[in-house]
Amino acid sequence: MQPENHHVAVLGATPKPGRYANQAILLLQEHRYRITPVHPKFPVIEGLPVASRVSEIIDAVDTLTLYVGPARLEPMLDELMALNPGRVIFNPGTESRLYQQRLDEAGIEWLEACTLVMLKTNQFIT
Repeated sequence: MQPENHHVAVLGATPKPGRYANQAILLLQEHRYRITPVHPKFPVIEGLPVASRVSEIIDAVDTLTLYVGPARLEPMLDELMALNPGRVIFNPGTESRLYQQRLDEAGIEWLEACTLVMLKTNQFIT
């Protein structure tokens, strides 16, 4: 699959340059992925329209990459499961055993990894 055909949702997106979520968006853009940032407060991040909730994403999501911790993730579990992404990346600090168990039950691939490292080492799309 070519990057421009791979849709990535970034949960916890931010316009703050020092944050890993922002760095991931910039690197995803550099690699030409289709990106939907998700954040409840910002309408635009790095020139991209932002979904305020996961449920607002219309197109199928190939990869959901997480930049929010389990305390914020777990209240959204039903909404996250309804998204039915192709896979979920738990970046460091976002690991949720409850969400991982639900993904396992649904047969959705997930991994504990770093989106930035995966992109920099050409492991994001295999």
